[in-house]
Amino acid sequence: MSQAPRDDLKTRLLDAAALHVPFDGWSETTFEAAVAECDVDPVVAHALFPRGAVDLAVAFHKQGDSLMSAQLAAQDLSEMKIREKITHAVRVRLEICPDREVVRRGSTLFALPKYAPTGAELIWGTADAIWTAIGDTSEDVNWYTKRATLSGVYGATVLYWLGDDSEGHEATWAFLDRRIENVMQFEKVKAQMRNGPLGKLMSGPLQAMGRIRAPSPMRDMPGQWRRPNT
Repeated sequence: MSQAPRDDLKTRLLDAAALHVPFDGWSETTFEAAVAECDVDPVVAHALFPRGAVDLAVAFHKQGDSLMSAQLAAQDLSEMKIREKITHAVRVRLEICPDREVVRRGSTLFALPKYAPTGAELIWGTADAIWTAIGDTSEDVNWYTKRATLSGVYGATVLYWLGDDSEGHEATWAFLDRRIENVMQFEKVKAQMRNGPLGKLMSGPLQAMGRIRAPSPMRDMPGQWRRPNT
């Protein structure tokens, strides 16, 4: 067998696995079937996906994030308000999924205590991808609160979507609109508190939170040049 590029092998294995997931879940059975159908050396397959089917599920989720980001980048969102951009991005992310059963099986997998941290990390990653795609430039504590809030909204919407049998998933989109409205109301209350009497009482903690910064690229790593302060 000729050695295909790493990314091509990943895509082939993901595509093959997705056909088995509705029946066997993100399981070792699915992983072995995908490896056999793609005629990939099991050693190579495990090098790409050390945890087997679990890492396949992780890659499938991240693939969806990448497809969403690419689709949003190709669209003109400049006329949309922030809430409209977020709502649109969540819809795009869900509509990318080819089969709800594949997502349902992934949700079941990442609900297990052993893999729950991985599941939470993936949801956070999706929220980060959405905010990044719509042009978020926050660099303070808002970077974290935006992603934490959207993680909750996205996670709840996915669960609702998985059980939604309405035509065109209209019930899901109505649910999403309500969740976004709740967030917007919370943001308004937070701003009123910050600018009101309570904000003065909380000035110390608020100043401390103001020193929190968004993650930045690692510095002082081998092979990197740090520009001197000027």
